[in-house]
Amino acid sequence: MATLILVRHGRSTANTAGLLAGWTPGVALDERGSEQAAALPGRLAGVPLAAVVSSPLQRCRETMAPLLAARPELATHTDERIGECHYGDWSGRKLSELSEEPLMKIVQQHPSAAAFPGGESMRAMQARAVDCVRDWNARVEEEHGGHAVFLMCSHGDIIKSLVADALGMHLDLFQRIHVDPCSVTAIRYTPTRPFLLRLGDTGDFASFAPREHPAAPDAAAAAASDKATEDGGNAVVGGGAGAV
Repeated sequence: MATLILVRHGRSTANTAGLLAGWTPGVALDERGSEQAAALPGRLAGVPLAAVVSSPLQRCRETMAPLLAARPELATHTDERIGECHYGDWSGRKLSELSEEPLMKIVQQHPSAAAFPGGESMRAMQARAVDCVRDWNARVEEEHGGHAVFLMCSHGDIIKSLVADALGMHLDLFQRIHVDPCSVTAIRYTPTRPFLLRLGDTGDFASFAPREHPAAPDAAAAAASDKATEDGGNAVVGGGAGAV
C-alpha cells in the first residue's frame, strides 16, 4: 500500500504568540515558518509525490505553497478531516491561561475522555483523521499503485494522533509524541499493519541542546518551565512552537 508523508505546517504567528489557534481565521506563518516552508521543496526533492492533500487552514496552505510552485504538475486537494482539532471556546486563548483550566489535566493525562467546550472530543479528532488517511491511502493506491507516495499537510495534534494509531498506541498515550513545525513524519501502510518510517524529522538537532533562559523579568517563566520539566512536563495542546 501507499506511503504517507505527514508535514506539520511551519511555525505560525499563533505558535510564537502562545495562542491556541484551532480554526481561528487569519493565522499565518511567521518569518521562521515561511523560511521552513521555503526549504521544504529541497528536503523532498528526491521523493516522487503522487498527490498533496492539505488542511484547509491558512498556515497549511502557506506551508505547501513553495512545494506546489516547485511542482506545478502535482495534484492538490484539501480535506477538512485533517484540519486542526476544533477547540471550541478555547480557540484563540493564551496557552498560559488554559494551563489553569481543570480540563487541561484531562487533555494531558486522559485525552480520550477530553471534549473541548463548544468544540469536539479528542477521540472524534483522531477518528476523522484516521478515516481521512485510510480513504486517501486507498484512493492513491488505486490511482497510482501500491508503491506510491503522497503527502498530507496538517497540524500537531492531528499528526500525533495518526502516529499513535499507526503504532497501535491508545490515544491516552499520544501526548508522549512530539512533532516540530514543518517536520516530516512518514508512515507506510500495508494490508496487515502500518510502519512508522520517520517521526518529526527536521534534519536539525539544535533543539536537543540546553536552552539559555532569558534574563529577568522572564525569570519566573523560566523557573516555571524548569519546574514543568522536573515534574514530567506537559505536551502543548495544538503542538506548540517547538524548536525556534
